[in-house]
Amino acid sequence: MIQQNPVMRICISCRKTFDRKNLLKITKDYKQGMIFHKGMGRSAYICQSKKCSSDPKIKKKLQKALKTFLDPEFIEILEKEIKSYNYFSNKGI
Repeated sequence: MIQQNPVMRICISCRKTFDRKNLLKITKDYKQGMIFHKGMGRSAYICQSKKCSSDPKIKKKLQKALKTFLDPEFIEILEKEIKSYNYFSNKGI
């Protein structure tokens, strides 16, 4: 049986490399808009560390990575998603 290497991605905040399964994926899809954890299109990844999830410049970094303007509504949803993602990842769910 062939063992595959994990797919590595870079966190947009701390610029460290992690396994894709351990990151929050934010995707800009041309049909559906912004999507969390799935979809094809331009994507950005955020790691689970407190430093990255509470980074005050995360909005600017996301706009640059996704090459788009982010609405204030989406920023509120993003903050809730990051909090719930960190909560569940710490619980082991």
